[in-house]
Amino acid sequence: MELDFLKWIEHAGFLIEVDGKNVYIDPFMVTANLPKADVIFITHSHFDHLSENDIKKLSTAKTQFVVPVEAAGKMSGRKLLAVEPGKSYEVDGIHFSTVPAYNVGREFHPKSTGGVGYIIEVDGMRIYHAGDTDLIDEMKGVDVDIALIPIGGHYTMDVEDAIKATKVIRAKVFAPIHYRALLGKEGSAKAEDEFRRRVKNSVILNQIQEPRYSLR
Repeated sequence: MELDFLKWIEHAGFLIEVDGKNVYIDPFMVTANLPKADVIFITHSHFDHLSENDIKKLSTAKTQFVVPVEAAGKMSGRKLLAVEPGKSYEVDGIHFSTVPAYNVGREFHPKSTGGVGYIIEVDGMRIYHAGDTDLIDEMKGVDVDIALIPIGGHYTMDVEDAIKATKVIRAKVFAPIHYRALLGKEGSAKAEDEFRRRVKNSVILNQIQEPRYSLR
């Protein structure tokens, strides 16, 4: 499967190039000279996902933002679509749906705050960005081409639960995310290697800028 249109920035941040548009998800720690955003999707309001510094680097007055309701108050003055978990939407010609994203038994991401993952349709393909989440029941209904799932293990599910998630999510390709940037709390070469070894249809996506930290 060709993945040239999907570019990993850092942490949980991605650039998707579709139909001449630049679509970002949770841009964070942007150091490269990246194109301005047509649409920016935000999964929740934590600093490493809703990063004002990175938003300023990438956005213009025309940039459309998609954010959960809980984050909308931080985005005043911008073109905004506020979304809720478990619904379908369209923005700037892009069809997408939302999946709940939350922790189980931890308080970093309560279900009540309404954080989301996104399933974004790109040229007939469906990309699932899970957001900051544990292994949750709502993943059982996800049927996509590409699934981007966290393995960090402090704020999100760890690699063991991420591997379990690959058994309930239907996807042609799985890629781990959210494990290289916050090394004081999460991230290891061992987790990456474990994911790669035990998930046969896994890929480690190349980053479009030099990562701050190397796991090797």
